[in-house]
Amino acid sequence: MTDPQADPAATQDLPLIEMVRPMVGFPEHKMFALVRLGDDGVLTSLTSVEDESLRFLVMPPGQFFPDYALDLSDDVVAELEIADAADVLVLVVLTAGATLVDTTANLIAPVVVNVRSRKAAQVVLDDSNLPVAATLVG
Repeated sequence: MTDPQADPAATQDLPLIEMVRPMVGFPEHKMFALVRLGDDGVLTSLTSVEDESLRFLVMPPGQFFPDYALDLSDDVVAELEIADAADVLVLVVLTAGATLVDTTANLIAPVVVNVRSRKAAQVVLDDSNLPVAATLVG
């Protein structure tokens, strides 16, 4: 259904997104800006419009997790108004470590963005084999 290899540069076209399913633990924050970090466009900051100090470091999973794939429920597809898989941008939330070796990605709860409707959701997947803290390298 989704292409986790989606072009990270697509985030440039999404100045604001509406979280129809909020970030876990932050239900009051609905509007976020996707801010590209660096020139390569791989890392992005998902920054709350309501509280700019609330930021999540996110990135498309393809570079470090090429086999990562999602099976979105019909409910999520409807909530995000997804009509075409090409409109989907998948982002994993990172926990930054002191080095890249210490940095992890949450693969069980990605952020799924419809680049056309600008609606997004943090989706907690049912796959118990996916880790909350997958190392990027090593």
